[in-house]
Amino acid sequence: QVQLMESGGGLVQPGGSLRLSCVVPQSIFSRHAVMAWYRQVPGNERELVASFTTGGSRTYSDSVKGRFTISRDTLTNTLYLLMNNLKPEDTAVYYCNVQYRESLHWGQGTQVTVSL
Repeated sequence: QVQLMESGGGLVQPGGSLRLSCVVPQSIFSRHAVMAWYRQVPGNERELVASFTTGGSRTYSDSVKGRFTISRDTLTNTLYLLMNNLKPEDTAVYYCNVQYRESLHWGQGTQVTVSL
């Protein structure tokens, strides 16, 4: 099982910003992979937040469109999620996800808490 390493979560006030990072092993960091960020609140299903499709297009959930930006750095094999204008309802555990060929990989999750 390939391990994805996330970082960047924390506590932030409403209106603040955070940037999440996910280091992806070279073996699955491919333009043919689907790379995504999900989030999950206890008691709820995991929700897709943003993704790169296999064609390289970016997609966003309606709840974060215009505030979050997904990006990636091919030199460092890192996937990012820049989160601006954070709201209390963005509080969740955020997970990095890579789907490549027949395999599916998850990170361990990083907690984001938006509160005064």
